[in-house]
Amino acid sequence: MKIALDAMSGDFAPISTVKGAIEALEEIEGLQVILVGKEGIIKEELKKYKYDTSRIEIKNADEVIEMTDDPVKAVREKKDSSMNVCIDLVKEKLAQASVSCGNTGALLASSQLKLKRIKGVLRPAIAVLFPNKKDHGTLFLDLGANSDSKPEFLNQFATMGSKYMEIFSGKKNPKVALLNIGEEETKGNELTRETYALLKENKDIDFYGNIESTKIMDGEVDVVVTDGYTGNVLLKTSEGVGKFIFHIVKESIMESWIAKLGALLIKGAMKKVKKKTEASEYGGAIFLGLSELSLKAHGNSDSRAIKNALKVASKFIELNFIEELRKTMEVE
Repeated sequence: MKIALDAMSGDFAPISTVKGAIEALEEIEGLQVILVGKEGIIKEELKKYKYDTSRIEIKNADEVIEMTDDPVKAVREKKDSSMNVCIDLVKEKLAQASVSCGNTGALLASSQLKLKRIKGVLRPAIAVLFPNKKDHGTLFLDLGANSDSKPEFLNQFATMGSKYMEIFSGKKNPKVALLNIGEEETKGNELTRETYALLKENKDIDFYGNIESTKIMDGEVDVVVTDGYTGNVLLKTSEGVGKFIFHIVKESIMESWIAKLGALLIKGAMKKVKKKTEASEYGGAIFLGLSELSLKAHGNSDSRAIKNALKVASKFIELNFIEELRKTMEVE
């Protein structure tokens, strides 16, 4: 399998991207990686490592789409950007998937423009697995692909999300919930009430009903659906709360020697907590509904996060994920 990796995008690129690619080769049998970006810089990074040269290619791309760039304008004007070239490789069937840590809006625009949607899909959604109490992830979508949504979009997100969990996680009859401000059917705004009515009639899903944001990590449901605006706000709030909690824990530990001693006793447990809640463990998000695989890793991904994103992309390829999803969506 061959995956195109945007080697120049992200806070720590190309150090993190090149190292992550090398680490992925050590763990994923049969993987080949195309490192896309400024060839000279990538070659210098590769000199740090011993690796099978037959499993790494370099595709030169002289431009980089920055996080501050206007997404649509950047995609149109920076045609030779590492991000655009990655998507081009997938479009031309020279790679089976693309992974990038770059500008989310630009990556979505490039992916939609060049890869197109699966026939029957109204809008793609950004989908990612959240950790939960029961050690199986909860799929959450949409995380920002569509700030303005319609009930029929959310209804379709539910179908795609359910199929995702069936294929990727092996869940039979995944429970699908609608994010809302209360559990009652009449709760919420016009969008959620109309969506609820559609989800109740959707024969392709096991509809759980409404779910409040305080319960999405309980593990009672497998898929949580919302509009992209709400989903993106919730995602960033969750990240902020997580960082704040770890900050105050660390601050409290430093206040006394007794606290420091206690911290040593629970060091192993805290490492497990951090590992389970870190975004780097979950490999990134997929643009669900596109006709090819395009994955978005976090902008501040380290090498481990890059490695995990490549592992997730590899699993999608092995499972023939797009074709399986296509079977469901094209008959709707």
